Amino acid sequence: MTNDNSQALNIFSSICSLCDEIGLTYERSEDELLITMSITGEDLPMKMGIFVRPDRELVKLISPMPFTVTEDRRVDLAVAVAYANYGLADGCFDYDIADGTISYRITAPYAGSILGKEVFRYMIYIASKAVDYYNDKFLMLSKSMITLEQFIHSTKDEDK
Repeated sequence: MTNDNSQALNIFSSICSLCDEIGLTYERSEDELLITMSITGEDLPMKMGIFVRPDRELVKLISPMPFTVTEDRRVDLAVAVAYANYGLADGCFDYDIADGTISYRITAPYAGSILGKEVFRYMIYIASKAVDYYNDKFLMLSKSMITLEQFIHSTKDEDK
């Protein structure tokens, strides 16, 4: 890495330091500026990748769902993901209708600013909360265990 990436390296180190402070087990790749971890929620495990992107001057957290949606359920899941996103204050679910993958994404730009550990703590917290809240609902809908109407009813008026 060159000196042009010093801010990215500082942010990367800060995220690793925060993970150490809060007791998260993680893997780090300084070459890729990538931190990966798995967090256990109330039901399904949550994998997370935190990318520091010096080319875009941002930090991106991605948490993929541990399943893919079969073709016959993809339209209902598209509606469910749109419905879920409408209620989120920060971050969003990305859905690839072509391959049936769903991921939660939240970003924080650092261009011209300094991000503290509390920003990264918030990103991990809000991602964990959103993914833990929705992952089983998305899974049940994708497996036809609930209908789209039941999905919507189960998430209505909830504090997400």
